[in-house]
Amino acid sequence: MATFAVRDGRLVDPDGEPFLSLALNHVDETNLKFPYNLDIWRERYGSRERWIADGAVADLRNWSFNTLGWTQEYVAGGWGEALDWFGDPIDLKHSTPWSAAELRGAGIPYVAQVPVQEIEDWNNYPAFRPMDPAHGGDDFAVWCDYLARSIAAEHADSPDLLGYFLVDIPAWLPHASGADFAELRGLDPAERERQLYDVASRYYETIVTAIRRYDPDHLILGDRFNGNKGIPEPVLRAMEPFVDVLSVQYFTEPTEESRTQLRADLARWREQCGGKPVIVADVGNWTPTELNPHREGLPDHAARGVDYGAALDAVRNEPWFAGWHWCGYVENTGGRGWGVKDPWDEPYRDLTDAITEHNRRALAQHGKD
Repeated sequence: MATFAVRDGRLVDPDGEPFLSLALNHVDETNLKFPYNLDIWRERYGSRERWIADGAVADLRNWSFNTLGWTQEYVAGGWGEALDWFGDPIDLKHSTPWSAAELRGAGIPYVAQVPVQEIEDWNNYPAFRPMDPAHGGDDFAVWCDYLARSIAAEHADSPDLLGYFLVDIPAWLPHASGADFAELRGLDPAERERQLYDVASRYYETIVTAIRRYDPDHLILGDRFNGNKGIPEPVLRAMEPFVDVLSVQYFTEPTEESRTQLRADLARWREQCGGKPVIVADVGNWTPTELNPHREGLPDHAARGVDYGAALDAVRNEPWFAGWHWCGYVENTGGRGWGVKDPWDEPYRDLTDAITEHNRRALAQHGKD
């Protein structure tokens, strides 16, 4: 079966043509089921199936997105303190991802999520489960096999699956809570850095071997690294034999300096993991809104549209650039001010019109390469 693949360092579609993945993340219908907008959801959709077809997928196509991104949505848990993932970890709550049947039935390229370890930077209750049998990790391979047969087996024959993401901003750098893998606990920083390669190698080898047991063909998109915080080189070297794409979340400031730094950081990390194509796995901007007037950011949605294009332009000419996954879809009460639709299911037209234009330009250029 033909699938999305990497050829000569470039992402290609099942027909072998260059593919630039332009996605929306956090596409979740419960953002339209609050008391203040539930009537709108009932009148326009009335069922999840209709919302997927006539709402989410129709919007993606109308705005020239060609991929359904990471579907989990932030729900609650002190977002303001966790915005940059640098402070104390918090107990963020997230929605349930779309089911395999829903993803496959959407009729658009999509990504699947494989939650290997609960080691997210934002997680106040991380679970760094042992992976080395010498440290009590005998069950890790069993857990990975369960994940693979419960997730990958459901997608193995899907022509629309782009690939598998692993953990959302995993704490390969020391976690703020002090938790760490058993193999790394108590080590000084230099020794931890030396041992990190072996730990990461075991992590990637175990989960990817399990996925390949049930799905030998689709791409492994890897962890969604936190680029703003940094990525340890030993982890990038460890993932090289197992992961097909480098996936990095990276939120830029609306300045040329910040956008230049984005391009430079991605190019450097790409070289450290063997020259893989790069997906910017989560990127966004924001402005004060009616629901979230406290949100600091750009002055208005037109400025958001300009910034969208400028940030995309910073990387879209790079031969390794493979994807741009935008955060997010419908604005909610959690303080997230970066939806492309307002809480009443209406697009922020000054933003979505600009997004559509920038996406079309990027796709046209990419198709000529």
